[in-house]
Amino acid sequence: MSIVPPPPLVGRATELRTLIDAVTRPPAVVLVEGEAGIGKTRLVRAALDRLPSGDRAVLLGYCHQIREPFPYGPVFEALRDIRGRLPAAHRLNPVTGALRDHLPELAGALPSSPQPLDDPRAERHRVFRAIRALLAAVGPAVLVVEDLHWADDGTLDLLRFLAGQPPQGLAVVATCRRDGVTGPPLGRAYRHQPDTASVVVRLTPLDASGVASLAGALLERSDLSPGFVIRLHERTAGIPFVVEELVRSLPAALPGADDPDALDRAVDRAGVPLLLREAMAERMAGLSPAAAGAVRAAAVLRLPAGEQLITAVGGDPAAQDKAGRGPAGPDPNGSGSAGLAEALRAGVLHEHPGGRYGFRHALAQQAVYDAIPGPERRSAHVRAMAALAATDAPPLVQLAFHARQAGDTDAWVRHGTAAAQQAAALGDTALAVEVVEGMLDDPDLPVRDRGPLVLMLSRFAATGLSHQRVVRLLRQVLRGDFLSRDVRGEVRLNLGVVLSNQAGDAAAGRPEIMAALAELTDRPTLAARGLASMAMPEWGAESLAEHAEWMARAEALVATADNPELSAAVLANRASFEMTTGSPGAFDVAARLPAGDPRTGVRREVARAYCNLHDSATTVGLYAAAERFAREGRRLAVETGAQYPAFLLDASAIRREWLTGRWDGLRDRAASLGESATETPLVAVDLWLVLGLLALATGEWEEAVRQFHRAGLDAPEARNVPVVTAAAGGLVDLHLARGATDEAAAEAEAAVARLRRKGVWVWGASLVPPAVAAFARAGRLQMAAELVDEYAAGIAGRVAPAAHAALDAARGALAAAQPRHAEAAAFFARAREAYAALPQPYAAARAAEGEARSRLALGDGAAAAGFQEAAESYGRLGATHDAARCRRVLRDIGVDVPLPRGGRRGAGALSQREREVARLVALGRTNREIADVLFLSTRTVETHVATVLRKLGVRSRTQIAPPA
Repeated sequence: MSIVPPPPLVGRATELRTLIDAVTRPPAVVLVEGEAGIGKTRLVRAALDRLPSGDRAVLLGYCHQIREPFPYGPVFEALRDIRGRLPAAHRLNPVTGALRDHLPELAGALPSSPQPLDDPRAERHRVFRAIRALLAAVGPAVLVVEDLHWADDGTLDLLRFLAGQPPQGLAVVATCRRDGVTGPPLGRAYRHQPDTASVVVRLTPLDASGVASLAGALLERSDLSPGFVIRLHERTAGIPFVVEELVRSLPAALPGADDPDALDRAVDRAGVPLLLREAMAERMAGLSPAAAGAVRAAAVLRLPAGEQLITAVGGDPAAQDKAGRGPAGPDPNGSGSAGLAEALRAGVLHEHPGGRYGFRHALAQQAVYDAIPGPERRSAHVRAMAALAATDAPPLVQLAFHARQAGDTDAWVRHGTAAAQQAAALGDTALAVEVVEGMLDDPDLPVRDRGPLVLMLSRFAATGLSHQRVVRLLRQVLRGDFLSRDVRGEVRLNLGVVLSNQAGDAAAGRPEIMAALAELTDRPTLAARGLASMAMPEWGAESLAEHAEWMARAEALVATADNPELSAAVLANRASFEMTTGSPGAFDVAARLPAGDPRTGVRREVARAYCNLHDSATTVGLYAAAERFAREGRRLAVETGAQYPAFLLDASAIRREWLTGRWDGLRDRAASLGESATETPLVAVDLWLVLGLLALATGEWEEAVRQFHRAGLDAPEARNVPVVTAAAGGLVDLHLARGATDEAAAEAEAAVARLRRKGVWVWGASLVPPAVAAFARAGRLQMAAELVDEYAAGIAGRVAPAAHAALDAARGALAAAQPRHAEAAAFFARAREAYAALPQPYAAARAAEGEARSRLALGDGAAAAGFQEAAESYGRLGATHDAARCRRVLRDIGVDVPLPRGGRRGAGALSQREREVARLVALGRTNREIADVLFLSTRTVETHVATVLRKLGVRSRTQIAPPA
């Protein structure tokens, strides 16, 4: 075996420069991608070695193939050694105190712990904020996360959060494999921020010249023949790690190295695993029995482990060398420790942080493991179980793995079940699902154990887990026949809930719930829950009458069951049903909710009810009541630990802020909340709707369309109906603003048809006025008039102030098109007053603009004042496109309207108009598109762009950043 120097970095000069450039210009997010053995870690280490000494903190964290329930473990691992860079505790952001329990090594350097939050989602968000604040305090810093492909969902969520809003001095570097993975490493929810450098460094295999350089450097020879290099490249496929391993296995003298047949000791067929097995076999052959035993023990353990554990699993190597003997026992003479030291000196094993030892690469581990004879592997796994079980805190996931490999089915199921329950209790629900899913995927799992595990999996999923992990498996299990009828019914019910809620796919979820009801005839409690879920009219394509029937059936089952928690759950849904439909009796039903009940389960249902009531009251325009429900709902959620409803309340509160005109910072708040809702589209639809409406108000057409589709227009039949209806209204407005009358009328017709089928007309407040305008502009006045009449009948007697204000706006739009301008002005004036009283300032400004247009058509001199008032209202909100439209009319009628000045002064400060232009340039708009949005001539826009470039001191449009 040749003794070779450490491997150099070959053929990566461009990638190295790219990585160093990104790291030294934070904030930055860098993904180093490539297959196993391609040199990702080596590239990152080379870049870190070239950074100026002491210039920035380098924080290293590792994701592991087998992990215990330790949420965000790789990031916490990276943060443990930063104490020397921390400022005094009183100078740290107080939120960093939330990390005391997670980072005991730093507890004395952190502020006091804040009061715990009962809502795990809120607690998670606070931990995320605390980590970001801590990284900001130690900056500039480089956070390196190795093997992102093994990261748990929680770590991915945290990294998405950090990458989405990184501290100014932070560069995040992650290495990951892309083998068989089509989606982005950080998930499809990750959105690149314009002020953060986002770099992907993709490493590919070395070409023949790169292989020659690497092999020559390793062998310290410059006389390698072209034939040898070509054969080496063919056999290793240019994977640097495999090149290194093969070269290490060659004889030191390397006789005949110029002959391609010198590699005949390698496997005939090219491929990394086979080549690595050959290389590792040669290296293992040169080790003593004690060293080889230590290496085999490390391969069995899979994860880096301490000396004592490796020695215990390795057993007595002398005994293992004797044929016919049973499993070797512990190593009483210390030969295992000597063997471990030899394996380290030989470079077969490597030392990892924390006094642990293992392989440098997973390929090497797998090569050694596959070479161990089956009986020896089984015995080693038995010893691993015994050693791990004797520790103070037995790692249950590892115990389950070793039990499975040892063939101990009972222990496998016992440890796996306990591991899943422990993970769920610690909040690592993704790992809980992963463990149970892995067991259920195993064909050797006994049938008797499948039912309880399937039920456990469905319950985990129904309480807020990512839906992608479990839907496929639950459907597969339900196709089998090993579940009892009642267990099948509960599993199917939970599947339906997951599909309807977490997946936001009511079209798929509701049929599952209906099928579950037929299987739950002997379990009325679960059946009532299913019926009450079906009764909520916000979901599904069924009519309001069908929802009412399901609600009545749920209430009938409640009447026969002595179950206060169930009664509260059904009453909660009834109260939400009445409020969302604008029923005059809604508040009477809400008053019956048992908010003072001493039972936690009952009050948790009331907390859910208040959160839903907030959403429903927001939809119909009862904002004062919505705020009261929000306060009570949040209080009860904290008291009872209600998780999902409280988070839903936060999202619907964003929609209420948009409606009531609290737009300052709203875009950032919505986007930030969306970052923590990547697994739950149901929570996020309100956020996407608001982001779409804000984009519409500023003329960002493509962004508005994208967000409206995320809010539900991508699959309107399967999404939340009130939100989809509002998104459709926004899209109709967008088409009208762009002069696409046919598209506006088509979208309006489809959306009105959905609303008509549902029969809850109070949800049409954001749709009906633009739909009437679209029909009228398309020349379909009869359809517009019929819609107004139908809408008026549908909301008659309903407690829905927003809908009644919208009726006046719709009547104004119809009258203006007929044309009956005097009546139109009167209707718009009534709508303006009604909207102002709600308050809905944006809708009030739209009505004021409509009134001004009607007065202008009448030749009324007050029209100019109306346009000016509307423009000012739009301006205060930040609706720049709408404000520009009104100013264009004023210019056309000869009224000079100066723009409001920005807050900054000085020769280099941008004016209000220049800031609007700069924002659109930063979004990639052309001059023609900017002119359309701001109602200016192209030449005027060209002048503004030139002024912006001059004032900002840049030469190119691409250098213009969005104004703060």
